Amino acid sequence: MAQGRGSAGHAVALGLALLCLLIHCELAESAIYTVGGTGGWTFNTVSWPNGKRFRAGDVLVFKYSPAAHNVVAVNAVGYNRCTTPRGSKVLKSGNDRIRLRRGRNYFICNIVGHCQAGMKISVTAA
Repeated sequence: MAQGRGSAGHAVALGLALLCLLIHCELAESAIYTVGGTGGWTFNTVSWPNGKRFRAGDVLVFKYSPAAHNVVAVNAVGYNRCTTPRGSKVLKSGNDRIRLRRGRNYFICNIVGHCQAGMKISVTAA
């Protein structure tokens, strides 16, 4: 009996080790992008994602002056209308990191007039 329990314990340990390896491999493949490149998150960044291939799990880093800007993850309506949906989290650190979900991801600056001036991006992650 003790031998049987030991085998089950080894199987559980092996399963946990494999799970950790899979998680590590997925994170190791994730890319990190600074939104806007060297200019950071600012006006006219709407075209910044063009030509880039994003994957679910990739990280976007938004670098900006927190006294002047912010970042809000929004839905398609919020993106198209430059509005902040109720309950949206407004990030204000000036160095925000956001992991992409599969599909469309939308981000705006909700300071009055900023989104309308092109401070918004739409990123599709495969």
